[in-house]
Amino acid sequence: MTLLRSNVKVSEWMNKTETCIFSPAEHAVQLDLIGKVHGILSAENYFGNLMDNDKNEKTYGALLNCYVRQCQTEKSISHWQKMKELGYASTSLAYNHIMSLYTNLEQYEKIPGLLTEMKENNVSPDNVTYRICINSYGARSNLEGIERVLNEMEHHLGNQMDWNTYAIVANFYIKAGLSDKANDALKKSEEKLDKKDGSGYNFLISLYATIGNKAEVLRLWELEKSECKRQINRDYMTMLQSLVKLGDLEGANEILKDWESCGNVYDLRIPNIVVVGYCEKGLVEKAEALLKELIEKGKAIIPNSWAVIASGYLEKGEMAKAVECMKAALSVKNKRRKLNPRVIRDILSWLGDEGKVEDLEAFVASLSNSIPVNNREVYHALLKANVRSGKDIGGVLEQMKAHNIDEDEETKKILSMKKQ
Repeated sequence: MTLLRSNVKVSEWMNKTETCIFSPAEHAVQLDLIGKVHGILSAENYFGNLMDNDKNEKTYGALLNCYVRQCQTEKSISHWQKMKELGYASTSLAYNHIMSLYTNLEQYEKIPGLLTEMKENNVSPDNVTYRICINSYGARSNLEGIERVLNEMEHHLGNQMDWNTYAIVANFYIKAGLSDKANDALKKSEEKLDKKDGSGYNFLISLYATIGNKAEVLRLWELEKSECKRQINRDYMTMLQSLVKLGDLEGANEILKDWESCGNVYDLRIPNIVVVGYCEKGLVEKAEALLKELIEKGKAIIPNSWAVIASGYLEKGEMAKAVECMKAALSVKNKRRKLNPRVIRDILSWLGDEGKVEDLEAFVASLSNSIPVNNREVYHALLKANVRSGKDIGGVLEQMKAHNIDEDEETKKILSMKKQ
C-alpha cells in the first residue's frame, strides 16, 4: 500500500505540473490507483474532473473496476448501463469486470448470459472471460456447462489457452469424484504450462496429491527442480503438504532435509507440516523428536506445535506425556497461540483424578495467559485433587464463590467423596 501511495503521488505531480500529459489510458491507470489508495469518492472525483475527450472506454472501464472491487453493486450496474449506452462496453475487459461483480455477489446464474451477450455484440471473450464462466458453472456443480464452455474456449482460442483454465477444470472434476477426467485435464494443463513457472508446478502438484497420484507428484517435483533455477519456501511447503496428504511421511522427511540444506530463509511453518503429519498418523514420538531436534538447533517453532503433540499423546492415552508437552506449549509466550479446549479439559480432568495437587496448581497457573482460570472445569479438577490428597478444600470453594461459580451436581458429587 505504501508503494501504491507513492505511485499515486508521483503520477499526480507529473500530471499537474504537465511533466507528462496523460493519455486516456494513463488516466485509467491513475484512476484505478486512486480507487485502491483513496477509495471510491476520490476515484469518482478524479473521473468527474477529466476532460470529455479523456472519458472513453478505458477510463469508464477503470471506474467500473473500482466499483466492482469495492462491491458497490448499484453503482456498478448503473455505470455498466451507461457504458453500454455510450458504446463503451465493447471489450472483454469491461465484461470481465461485470462478470466479477456477479461472482462476488454469488449470482453465478447471470454470468453465462453475459457471455452470450458478448458474442451477440461481436466482443471476443478472452481467457479470463471463459475462466469466470467455467467457475460460474463449477460453483453450481454443472459439469455439462463447464465442458460446453471449455470446448468453445478450445475452439476459439486454440493455442492461446492457458494452463490455469485446465487446472481449474481439473479441480472441479476432482470435487465431483471424476479422477480420470481430472488426470486428463491436468495433462492438458501441463502442456500449456511455462516450464519455468514454479507457481504452476505447485498448483498441479497439489491437485495430483488430492487425487492420490503420487507418481505424478514426484515427477512434477523433479521436473520443477530441473527447470526452475531454485525452489523457494512456497515450493517446499506445497511438496511437503502433498506428501503428508499422500501419507508418505518418509518422503516428506527427505524433502524437509533437502529444504534445510538449500539455504532458504528459515520458515517455521515448513517443519511444522511434518510435525502435524506425524501426529495425524499417530507417530507422536517422531513428531516430538523432530521438534526437539529443531529446538536443539536453535530454530524457532510454531507455538501450537507442542500443543499438537500433546493432543497426539492424549489420543494414545499417554496422559503424562500429554501433560509435559502441554506444559512446553504453555511456556512459549505468544499471543496468537490457540489451545484446543478439549485437550485442556481432558488434561485438567486427568490431573484432578490422578495427578499431584502441586502439579495441577502449577498447570492451572500456566493457563492464566491462555484461558480463564476461573472456569468450572479448573475448580472441579482442583477439588478432586485436594480431596484425594486429604487436603483442605475451603480455599478452593471460596475462590469458586468469589468467581460466582455455584455448586452443581458434579461439584456435589466431588464433595461427597470427602465424606466417604
